[in-house]
Amino acid sequence: MQASTQALRPSACPGLMRIVPARDGGLCRIRLACGELSAAQARVVAQASDTFGSGLIDVTNRANLQIRGVREDSQEALVSRLVDAGLGPITPDSDDQRNVMSSPLAGLDPHALLDVAPLVSTLIDQLQRDARLHQLSPKFALMVDGGERLAMLDHPHDVWLSAISAERFVFGLAGGPPRFENDAPALAAVETGHVPALVDALLNTFLDLAQPWQTRMRDLLTTCSIEEILGLVQEKLGFALDRDVKNWRRPASDARLRFGVHRQGTGSDVCVGAQVPLGRLDAAMLSALADLAPRLRMTPWQSVMLLDVPSSSALVVVEQLAALGLATHPGEPFARLIACTGSQGCAKSFADTKADAQLLARSMPPAGDVHLSGCARSCAAAHRVETTLIAVAPGRYDLYGDAPDALARHLTIEQAARWLARSSLDA
Repeated sequence: MQASTQALRPSACPGLMRIVPARDGGLCRIRLACGELSAAQARVVAQASDTFGSGLIDVTNRANLQIRGVREDSQEALVSRLVDAGLGPITPDSDDQRNVMSSPLAGLDPHALLDVAPLVSTLIDQLQRDARLHQLSPKFALMVDGGERLAMLDHPHDVWLSAISAERFVFGLAGGPPRFENDAPALAAVETGHVPALVDALLNTFLDLAQPWQTRMRDLLTTCSIEEILGLVQEKLGFALDRDVKNWRRPASDARLRFGVHRQGTGSDVCVGAQVPLGRLDAAMLSALADLAPRLRMTPWQSVMLLDVPSSSALVVVEQLAALGLATHPGEPFARLIACTGSQGCAKSFADTKADAQLLARSMPPAGDVHLSGCARSCAAAHRVETTLIAVAPGRYDLYGDAPDALARHLTIEQAARWLARSSLDA
C-alpha cells in the first residue's frame, strides 16, 4: 500500500539524518562528499533500501543519493545502518549542512589545476562543526571547482569558488563561474589556503544580514548590495580580497565526459561513466555497480562514474553497465532524458513523469535533451535543458523551449514525441 504524505512525520532520527515525508513514504537523502562512496558503502545503501524502504534509490542533481519509501517504524534502524557505514554527519544536527558540490573528476582529472577533494572535505567538516552554520537552509549550497574538464557549471550556488591556479581561487555569490561575456563576473580572489576563512566569513556575514525569509544568497541580494556584503566580509578577514578579477572567464566544461572510459590521474587505472536511467536505481542495480569497481561517484547529471577500474577491464565494464540498462553513450535516449519523481512519489506532481519518460524514450529523436517535470517547480533540473515538458494533467504536458511562453500545450507523450521529431528535422 502506498504511504500517505500525512502519515509520516519528519524525523531527525536522534539529530543525525533527517527523513522527510513523500507520497511514497519517507525520503532519506545521503549526502556524499565529492559524490563518492565505496563499493562497501554502496552495498549498505542497497541492502538498507531493500530492508527499510521500497528498494528504490534516486541519484540527485547534486550528486547525492535518496532512499525512497522508508517506513516510519524503520527510520532509526535505517539511519543507524547508514551512520555505521560512514555515510552520516560527524556532528548532530549538521546533516543538512553538507552541500558542497565538486566535479565528478575532482582529484582524478590530470588536466585540473589542483585536487580540490581535500578542500571540499575541509569545508564540509567546517560546516558541520560550527553550530551557528546549522542555521543555514538545507538548500544553501557551495561549489568548489578545480578547473576540471567535467564540471556542472549551470547550477546556481549560494557561494561558488573556482581555481584560477593551484595557488588562487576566485569566488562569487548566487550563481556560477562566468564563462561568457555577459555573465556576472567573479567578485574577488584569495589564496587557496585562505578559502576556509573566506567561506566562514561569507556564511557568517549571510547569517548576520539575512531576515528570516531570506534563506538563500539570492534572497539577501534583493536587500543588500554586493559591496555591502563584501565590506562586512573583509572586516572579518585577516587578509585583503583581490578585486582585480573581473575579466576572468572559466574555460568550458564538456558534459559528454561523464560517459565512457577516461584516464584517471597519472596511474594506469581508468574511470568509466554511464547514465542512470531517469536518475533512478533499484537495490539490485546499485549492488551490481558495487561489484564492478571499488569506488563509485555520483554526478550532478544523475549519472555514475566507476573509479579505479583496471584499464584491461574497461571495455568489459562498459558492456556490463549497458547490460544493467545504463546509457553508456551520450546519444542514447536515456542519456538525454531527465524526469522528476512524478506523481508516484510527489503530491505536487500532476503526472507520472517517470513512466511517461519511459514512453518518450522509445521515440526520442536522435538529438536534443528533454526534461519532464510534474509541475512548474522543475526540481529535477537546476540547469538549462533544450526542451521542457511541464505536466498539466495525467499524461498531458505543456512544451517549452528557450522562450518563456509555451510552444505547444496539453500534449500527450505521443504528440510531444512527434513535435520533437519535427523540431529535430527543422534544426
